[in-house]
This record gives sequence, structure tokens and C-alpha cells, in this order.
Amino acid sequence: MDVPATGAPSRGSSSWVDRDGRLRALRARWRAASLASGWRFPSDWALPEVDLVCVAVLSDGGPETALAGLARARAAAGAGLAETLTDLAALHAVLADPEAVDGFVAPDVDATPSRLLRVTAVAWADVAMDQLSTIEVTDPLTGLPTVAYLRTRLGELYRRARRHGGRPSDEHTLLVVSMDLSKVGGWPRLTSMILAADALRAVFDSGESVASIGPSAVAALVPRDGGIAANAVLLRRELNDRLSVDAQLHEVGQPRIRVIRLPDDHDAACELLGRLGRA
Repeated sequence: MDVPATGAPSRGSSSWVDRDGRLRALRARWRAASLASGWRFPSDWALPEVDLVCVAVLSDGGPETALAGLARARAAAGAGLAETLTDLAALHAVLADPEAVDGFVAPDVDATPSRLLRVTAVAWADVAMDQLSTIEVTDPLTGLPTVAYLRTRLGELYRRARRHGGRPSDEHTLLVVSMDLSKVGGWPRLTSMILAADALRAVFDSGESVASIGPSAVAALVPRDGGIAANAVLLRRELNDRLSVDAQLHEVGQPRIRVIRLPDDHDAACELLGRLGRA
């Protein structure tokens, strides 16, 4: 294993408590180092796969399988290869300098073991290439279509508008639900996204296009028929009802609901989706 030893504890009950503390500390230091090295969207860093990598590093096994899973998740969430490899370099730098308790290290991709770089890059590329050839896929966590579907749907609207001399923003708007999941992980993170998707489906169940557009955001392409405000209020109620059922979900905070005007250009709309999915 090409990462510095971390001194993983044994399976005694006190050791498991210590291990949980070590996992949280490693996760926090890694995040701080990654953000300092240029990770652009703090809210989408803490994927569930991050915790799996931390567990792998703190155990006696190698981290390759967990890193591959994280790389695939990064690619699916829209992170570029350079950003993904810099994040890996941040982890390696933190492990190489355990005295840097605040994550103030200098990540260097060239100093990261080549085997870990290769595993990460290949896994990232597998998903990226698959996305190039897939028009519509379903997000396995939320059950919603992915952002690829929404981009395709927007393309249809823009072609129709161009043919008839109108603008998609005259007839449709984009409603986005985003949550700050930067401080939560594991079960609360997964559950909050599942519940947000369920609330979105419950409110927009009359043929509107709904999709998961990022690791902490879902969206609906809805008609401008005068019912947007009422639906936004109903969606807020549905979200509150679902997220209030468990005390652990209180850490998620209040979901943000935004109604956003579509740009006049399809490429600009796709760029907008990318920003919204990671903001």
C-alpha cells in the first residue's frame, strides 16, 4: 500500500470509538486540504464514497477499490479528472504529513503514487466515457433521471423554440432544490437526497421533467402556467414533512428552492445546469 501507515486500531470496543474519531479527523483534514488546493464546489466534496476511502486507509487493506469507487462517483457528479486527481493528491499529502492537523499541506499530483493515480484515472474515465454514449440514465440513489436526460430535454425545447421563433423561457422555467450536505455524511446524506427526490416527484407528477443534477441537487423543468409559486410552497411543505422524521436529518438544514429563468442559448443552459448541480 503506497500511503503512509495510520496505525489502525484493533477491534476492541474502545478502539472502535477511537477509530471513529480518527475517521472523522482524517475526513476533516482531507476536506480542508482539498478545498485549499482548489476544489471549486465545497458542498459536493463529501460524497458517501469519501467515508469508504477513509475506512480503507485506516484499515490494513489497500485503498485502491475505495479510490476507484470515489473516482467513479466524482465523474458521475461532474468533477473533472484534474480536480479528481488533485483531491487524491490532497489525501496523500495529509497522510504523508500527520502533523498538519489543520490540513495545511501542499498537494502534489506528481508526488502521489502512480498506482493510485492510475486506479483513480481509469475509474474516472470509465464513467466519463459511458456518459458520452448514454442519452438517458437513472441515478441509482434517487431513482430520478440524471442531468444527461435534462440536457436532452432542454435541447428539444430549444430546437422547438428556434423553429417557431420563440424562447424556451417564455414557456418553461427551472425549479432547483439544493441542500448543503458539506457537514453530513453516511446515512443522513443518502437519506436526505432520497427524500428530496421523493418530494419532487410527489409535487411534479403531471409530466414535468425531473432529474438529479448533482450530488446535492435535484431539479424540475416546469411550465410557466401560473402555478409555480403554489408548487414551490407545496414542495417546501413536502420537504419539511420528510426531513423532520429523523433527528439525524436536522443537520442537513433547510433545503434551498430556487426558480431560475432559462438562458436564451442551449449551451448556456447546459452550463447553468453544471453550476447548479455543484453549487
